[in-house]
Amino acid sequence: MSATGPVEGLGDAARPGSGEVTATVIVNAPAQRVFAAFLNWERQSDWIPFTKVRVVRGDGGEGSLVEAVTALGPAVLRDEMQVVKINPPYELRVVHCGKVLQGPGTMRCTAMSGDRTQVVMHEWFQLPAGPVGKLAWPVLWPGSKLSLTGALKRFGRLVEEGKLP
Repeated sequence: MSATGPVEGLGDAARPGSGEVTATVIVNAPAQRVFAAFLNWERQSDWIPFTKVRVVRGDGGEGSLVEAVTALGPAVLRDEMQVVKINPPYELRVVHCGKVLQGPGTMRCTAMSGDRTQVVMHEWFQLPAGPVGKLAWPVLWPGSKLSLTGALKRFGRLVEEGKLP
């Protein structure tokens, strides 16, 4: 799957949306360790605030269905992701295929000198509510960017401290 290519069986969910967000962090650890920590799905709950992550179907590898449920007070958001490609230790691709969140996402690790790794997460969400969603995105984007960046920074700290994977 590319950012614009289809993924068999996922229909429109695999289509990139206009809600695009990217976050980057440098982790002081080798790419293999960083990638392995990221693929520890249940432990993502340790670094994504208010979120419980679990593998619903499969072994966490390609073809698996992963669920992330974020609850903040009475508000609950269920994000279902199908793992469509794993290329260790460099790239992971998913498709958000739930009722609310849809669109492709990637996580890429780039090895750097000194056993450091650059992690880049990129998501292309289809925005709900048609034109209203597109108008709301400029308001929602800064919060999405800050949230994703903050989660990646927490992830990096946990890997560097040896608490992940």
